[in-house]
Amino acid sequence: MREYLLTLCITAAVTYLLTGPVRKFAIVAGAMPEIRARDVHREPTPRLGGIAMFFGLCAGLLVADHLTNLNEVFEKSNEPRALLSGAALIWLIGVLDDKFEIDALIKLGGQMIAAGVMVMQGLTILWLPVPLVGTVALTQWQGTLLTVALVVITINAVNFVDGLDGLAAGMVCIAAAAFFMYAYRIWYSYGIEAAAPATLFAAILMGMCLGFLPHNMHPARIFMGDSGSMLIGLVLAAGAISVTGQVDPDVMKLFSGSERAAVHQMVPVYIPLVMPLTIIAIPAADLILAIVRRTWRGQSPFAADRGHLHHRLLEIGHSHSRAVLIMYFWSALIAFGALAYSVNSASMWIVLGVVFLSAIGLVLLLLPRFTPRTPRWAEAFVPPRYRRRRSSAAARRQLPAAACVESSEADAEPVPARAEEERQTPVTVGVTGVNGATAIGGRRSSKVRI
Repeated sequence: MREYLLTLCITAAVTYLLTGPVRKFAIVAGAMPEIRARDVHREPTPRLGGIAMFFGLCAGLLVADHLTNLNEVFEKSNEPRALLSGAALIWLIGVLDDKFEIDALIKLGGQMIAAGVMVMQGLTILWLPVPLVGTVALTQWQGTLLTVALVVITINAVNFVDGLDGLAAGMVCIAAAAFFMYAYRIWYSYGIEAAAPATLFAAILMGMCLGFLPHNMHPARIFMGDSGSMLIGLVLAAGAISVTGQVDPDVMKLFSGSERAAVHQMVPVYIPLVMPLTIIAIPAADLILAIVRRTWRGQSPFAADRGHLHHRLLEIGHSHSRAVLIMYFWSALIAFGALAYSVNSASMWIVLGVVFLSAIGLVLLLLPRFTPRTPRWAEAFVPPRYRRRRSSAAARRQLPAAACVESSEADAEPVPARAEEERQTPVTVGVTGVNGATAIGGRRSSKVRI
């Protein structure tokens, strides 16, 4: 466990430290697309965050290769090299798309080629567990097609959910944490060495997301772009394929006892197929609702609009940060609920706990304007939005006389004139004068001076 944690920390540190220089490079390279009508951010923001995430992946694999216990993963399996080859290809396609916005069909073809590269190096699904049947061996073509389909679906699901600051990285990190616990349990509890690569992939994926999140939380200083969203989607799919297609369920000795008991005991084997779907569940629901909504209005199903789930959360009154946290909550509920059910599928308490937490999530959705207030003695330790508002008279009594005069002069300025000035202020892009190169510092400046 310590070596996995060390790999996670190294990956997170490299990703975090490189994101600042990558942000400056993205500004110089002009990878700052114009704001579209459906975007929720107000300022041009650089992309190419996937560059830092890719080098974090490389650092994690390099460190793991030099650790005593994890070195066996590279000696006994070719899966880490297969992952690195596919990740490099999909990352290159994403970088080109972030800069030049290549055609969607070209990206789809690149995703299929990246999946094919991993299949050629041994990272493929060899068999599938089927309820009431057992382990079904797949032919080479069946395994290849299923592997490519799983990779493409997972990549596009992560890309689809990347709509708010910090949303995709946080949701994938939650799914990777649940997947890490599951894979580590198979590797440690059952003693199955074939689960070690998937455990390593999940740890590295968590490090990539955790290292990038401080730069990507609202208001985001940099976006991961397709170079990042497609990359983390491929890594997540690779872990799922490694456990599903490489770990033989017969080794876990699950086929014992009655047929009913065997079905219950086989639940952990199905979880790798379900776990990648934990991040697809919310985007899939959003996709179905979008198709129904657009066709009902007589529009094309592919017409862009502002009716997605995150747009609706913002429209009903949730703040940007709260909308992201709500979607984190539902992702964690689905991922860790599936994980808990895989540990003890016969426990009714797990089902009741999931139902109770689902009710809490529904209450959070219905209280968009609820803002908790902290006690006065703790106001110094919380953000200003959680502090109690003081009356203007009390605030003026605590200000110096000069500050009161400046405040009264500022209040005398007409509000429409001030709004008109902000609306006419151009947003220019340059290299120097950007809000720093790390995630710490001022973020609300709307000007970038040359």
